[in-house]
Amino acid sequence: MSRLRVAIIGAGGAGLCAARHVLSRPKIFAPPVVFEQTKSVGGTWVYKEQVNSYGNGMPIHSSMYRDLRTNIPKEVMSFPDFPFEKHLPSFVHHTEVRKYLEKYCDHFKMRNHIKFETTVDAVVPVRVENGWNRLAWDVTTSDGIDPSPSVESRFDAVMVCNGHFFDPYIPAIPGLDKFTGAVIHSHNYRSAEPYAGKSVVLLGAGLSGLDIAMELSQVNAKVVLSHGQKPLKGPLPPGVQQSPPVSKVLDDGTLEFQDGSHARPDVFLFCTGYNFTFPFLDKQVGLKVKEHLVSPLYKFLIPPAFPSLFVVGVCRAICPFPHFHIQTQFILSVLDGSFPLPSQEEMEKDIELDEAARRARGIATRHILKLDSEQWAYNDELARLAGFQPLPPYWSNLYESNKVFRSQDMLNYKTYNYKVLSQEEWTVQGPQGLSLPKPLL
Repeated sequence: MSRLRVAIIGAGGAGLCAARHVLSRPKIFAPPVVFEQTKSVGGTWVYKEQVNSYGNGMPIHSSMYRDLRTNIPKEVMSFPDFPFEKHLPSFVHHTEVRKYLEKYCDHFKMRNHIKFETTVDAVVPVRVENGWNRLAWDVTTSDGIDPSPSVESRFDAVMVCNGHFFDPYIPAIPGLDKFTGAVIHSHNYRSAEPYAGKSVVLLGAGLSGLDIAMELSQVNAKVVLSHGQKPLKGPLPPGVQQSPPVSKVLDDGTLEFQDGSHARPDVFLFCTGYNFTFPFLDKQVGLKVKEHLVSPLYKFLIPPAFPSLFVVGVCRAICPFPHFHIQTQFILSVLDGSFPLPSQEEMEKDIELDEAARRARGIATRHILKLDSEQWAYNDELARLAGFQPLPPYWSNLYESNKVFRSQDMLNYKTYNYKVLSQEEWTVQGPQGLSLPKPLL
């Protein structure tokens, strides 16, 4: 049997991880072809000061801001087979993550397999007698410069690794067009200085919302953190207060909150997340995005009717690089036959039961892909099914402990430093190098 040809869309963290593992199995897989729209590897970790689009009209996909430092310790943020350099602090600046991905790319010799400045225009399934599961994929690409000739290539499998931090989601707020100040999404936020001394209503208290609120506080902005979660318990930065979500904008441009209170800020800043978008996927694939759920996907990866298409990394609130590492190995075990997939009907039933079980636990449709603490059971299940090494036990414990520290000490948790001692054990030092007790999980 000839080696399987795999197309990988995107050279961010997920795409690089996919390429690294495909390259590691040369007897089964031909070298992958990685299609990357920009000139560099790293995806969202490639910081660009400009917003909206490049000079050639291509959209800027990165949502990175200038002073971002990671909110996950490097000890559990890395790919398991490629640690960050030991001398770095646990919470690194985004430039270090980009350097890390560049080193990962070069260490595993992927660069020659990446087609830079190449846009994927169409991914179309083709029924073929001699293909993997009688299926192949025609991938049409162009160099993004109009008019440009299209190139069509055929592959046995496609791994979609195009990320999901580039198409801003702005909730439908009645009267938003009447707001007279500046409206911005965090996708286009780069630094705090333009907001110095201004009043800002920041909608959304996820990790980027909290991070940006802290940055704005440092330039004396007056920030109202508007969100629908339980009130934050730890100390807030100076000049930051909490409020319920914005319910509407009145005719005179005033924001009205769900409790009936009002504000007239200079800036309305949305930290409300992103839409999933796969514009290149042929309609017959039948992948639907509704209420922030991408479906149907068996194990959040595989459309049952087209089992050689893999959508990597759609889960949210996860530890991304290890998550990609697990998902990719599961995918390759599907393609090499070591994990025989259930039938299309069985996979569809599995999806139906899984989604129903989550809804029965009170999880709204829009949060089904938000795995959070359930990511560890998911990772372990994929490793068990496909028979590869799961993540070591310290991984989940350290990650979950960092979440507790973050909720208790939002202002200082990024000064903590972690040290892994063994497959099970780790320690943490807080401010002034003091050893901290592990939290109860």
